[in-house]
Amino acid sequence: MRFMVMIKANAQTEAGEMPSEAVLAAMGQYNEALMTAGVLIGGEGLHPSARGARVNFRDGRCQVTDGPFAETRELIAGFWLFETASLAEAIDWIKRCPPEAIGDSDIEIRQIFEMDDFGAEFTPELREQEERLRTRLNHN
Repeated sequence: MRFMVMIKANAQTEAGEMPSEAVLAAMGQYNEALMTAGVLIGGEGLHPSARGARVNFRDGRCQVTDGPFAETRELIAGFWLFETASLAEAIDWIKRCPPEAIGDSDIEIRQIFEMDDFGAEFTPELREQEERLRTRLNHN
């Protein structure tokens, strides 16, 4: 099972405060443990929302809003992609995350859809197209 693990923003991440060397070292060790266990697929930190934008779609039209965005607790400061046997295992890994690296924040874990989750509507042609895209992504 694959999971997106989202680290919610806080005042420090939205202010663009960079982590200390000690925090970077702790996160490096944690990420190394995830990698060694075969759990980590990917992950990155994100710049503050002031350097981003939102694109809203309504009634067939889109509207672009430049950051920053007001609701810090709804924003994402970074993410990991995990592959584990269960949600419980993903939670166990998150419990090992260095607290000094997360600060006062929340982490949300969401399972990623797999092709089989879509049922009959995901036709053989659509599955083939998805496989081609994944193959191309994995070669880049």
